[in-house]
Amino acid sequence: MTDQPHPAATARTAPELFTWEFATDPYPAYAWLREHAPVHRATLPSGVEAWLVTRYADARQTLADPRLSKNPAHHDEPAHARGKTGIPGERKAELMTHLLNIDPPDHTRLRRLVSKAFTPRRVAEFTPRVQELTDGLIDGFADKGEADLIHDFAFPLPIYAICDLLGVPREDQDDFRDWAGMMIRHGGGPRGGVARSVKKMRGYLAELIHRKREALPAEPDPGEDLISGLIRASDHGEHLTENEAAAMAFILLFAGFETTVNLIGNGVYALLTHPEQRARLRDSLAAGERGLLETGVEELLRYDGPVELATWRFATEPLVVGGQHIAAGDPVLVVLAAADRDPERFADPDTLDLSRRDNQHLGYGHGIHYCLGAPLARLEGQTALATLLTRLPDLRLAADEGELRWRGGLIMRGLRALPVAFTPEA
Repeated sequence: MTDQPHPAATARTAPELFTWEFATDPYPAYAWLREHAPVHRATLPSGVEAWLVTRYADARQTLADPRLSKNPAHHDEPAHARGKTGIPGERKAELMTHLLNIDPPDHTRLRRLVSKAFTPRRVAEFTPRVQELTDGLIDGFADKGEADLIHDFAFPLPIYAICDLLGVPREDQDDFRDWAGMMIRHGGGPRGGVARSVKKMRGYLAELIHRKREALPAEPDPGEDLISGLIRASDHGEHLTENEAAAMAFILLFAGFETTVNLIGNGVYALLTHPEQRARLRDSLAAGERGLLETGVEELLRYDGPVELATWRFATEPLVVGGQHIAAGDPVLVVLAAADRDPERFADPDTLDLSRRDNQHLGYGHGIHYCLGAPLARLEGQTALATLLTRLPDLRLAADEGELRWRGGLIMRGLRALPVAFTPEA
């Protein structure tokens, strides 16, 4: 695969992108792009050509630019690129009408409906359940002295949490775990397995929505689940169709689990490879203080966040970003991982500092598409890290850093496995 250097680039060759070596540590390549080709036209692993935006100021502007649509219909797709943008399988499964793929006014309407069912109060009330799930998963390996923190902890925690929040019955949640596992395992490779999992999720959610609609009581239950909240909103004149409800439930699940898997996995890995920062956090938690935990999770999101590139945008008209002319129909991808290490915005950006205060990172996006599930992700991240460091204070890597493998893919950044060792709990 080759990349086309930005016209303003120096004679030096642009770094090769999207290789396995790049996936291990993309930050030097992103630093080169920020300096020499801040808006860079690249050929993606799928064969699609897109513009990569790497500087913080440009990224922030691009994320909020109304001339950049989320609707793939604006992409002037060449024949070889058809169906290669977005989530694999979502077009065939009729899942396009969700917040990541639509623009105002439909986006405004749907986000308002979902916000009603996804309030900060509901997330706060969910705190005990997240703690219960966290403790239960750690109980499963705490007496063994070793674990794969991705498979045994970071992966199942957000799956079970978002299923509970959506209202997926407990007896069906292992199916979701299997489907989600297929999506993660094949996210950067063959799309057939992902598409099949998406189709199964779509069929299940459609059936669940139908069952819940039939059984919904006349009066709302203050503790009702998210799917019931979406159904009730649609039944009160807000025009949320059953397809829209299924698509919204799907994207909450899809966007809500892999991001949190990577937040926990990348975050623990960063702490284990920065022992002085881990010790600071562990000591502050032992003293009953949570301030460093709160700023620390934000810093982990900035330093090596779960979302490497923001989801697809498409120019609806010719425009200029960072001095580069972009044609109508061109795909644009904001590289959050590059923007969040921009030295023009963050002091010592390659240094992990859990007490960093000036930290307006872009890990949750910016503008009207700012992540709706950010409060839940923060809750899960803080709970997971605090509980791990408190219950397993001598947690350590059980493999050389060079042996760890990162999942190939475009949007997400996360480890395939994270082997750890610790003193078993008595």
